[in-house]
Amino acid sequence: MPKLDKTIDVADSYAVRLMQHLVVPTFVIDPKRRVVIWNRACERLTGVAASEVLGTTKHWQAFYETKRPCLADLVALDRPEQLPEFYSEYAARGHNGLGFSAENWCVMPKLGSQLYLAIDAGPIHDEAGNLIAVVETLRDLTDQKRAEMALKELATKDGLTGLSNRRAFDQMLMTEWARAQRTQKPLALLFVDVDHFKLFNDQHGHQPGDECLRAVAAVVSRHAARPLDLASRYGGEEFALILPEMSCDEACAIAEEIRCAVMALRITHGAIGAGDHVTLSVGVACHIPGEADGGPDHLLGSADQALYAAKRLGRNRVICAERMLAEFTGLGRDSEQVPGPAARKSA
Repeated sequence: MPKLDKTIDVADSYAVRLMQHLVVPTFVIDPKRRVVIWNRACERLTGVAASEVLGTTKHWQAFYETKRPCLADLVALDRPEQLPEFYSEYAARGHNGLGFSAENWCVMPKLGSQLYLAIDAGPIHDEAGNLIAVVETLRDLTDQKRAEMALKELATKDGLTGLSNRRAFDQMLMTEWARAQRTQKPLALLFVDVDHFKLFNDQHGHQPGDECLRAVAAVVSRHAARPLDLASRYGGEEFALILPEMSCDEACAIAEEIRCAVMALRITHGAIGAGDHVTLSVGVACHIPGEADGGPDHLLGSADQALYAAKRLGRNRVICAERMLAEFTGLGRDSEQVPGPAARKSA
């Protein structure tokens, strides 16, 4: 068999014919990253005919809208360090012919729909150790990935309101607290509580109570506008909003917008001891974590204390923990007397 000179003679070889009929979507590039094989299964997966890519370096167009390397390109270039830049899940299996693996959402421009693909790419060398080709194989894991995402969402979503649940809140707060420690930027937290909710349930019943909570949740959710903001149901009629890189004044402004938006809904309350319409009390805390602060308990305690103060001062208001000691020293309470959320439910 004649020696190959950095490209593959794909004329009529048995190996090429076999690869064309593989049920696994497969393509092959040469050392100059030109496509030399694009099998039928790959045509079916991508909607791109072999004639469109053979002899070119345009194989990326089958998977992405903007130019970027495919996994086979990174193998050909021997650039494992670029895997994190382009793939959400990846593994460099080492050199000496072992190649790379990755998983990724691909845009699939010809199909008009995204696919989640598991990708393996490995080099082929000649007897002298020179690279002569890279083979990439693809598996469509879209259904499995979507099922996994749905299960994950169920595990982190509150069933009644659709907001993140307490578990997701705790995880995100730890993550954002650690990030704020690294960046030395403020982290704000809002505790939002429906005033006199027990009286509301007693007056109107649990189904209207659920509808009330869903309406409040929708308002809170709208104010988690940035990618890292998180709105969650903290428990019962209490909601929490994590606002990374936000100052105290900005967080208080958002809290006031939420309070006013719920008042504007004019949800009838009318129970004895409550007002005509449903209102909210909001506690706001903001902190730049220091090295000695440990975890986010300081932030949680401050927001909780501010919320309790809002209840004690008459409800339907926003109280900021950072201003509270100076402005409301007449409460005569120290931090050790501040009850947790469970103790506040009668408020």
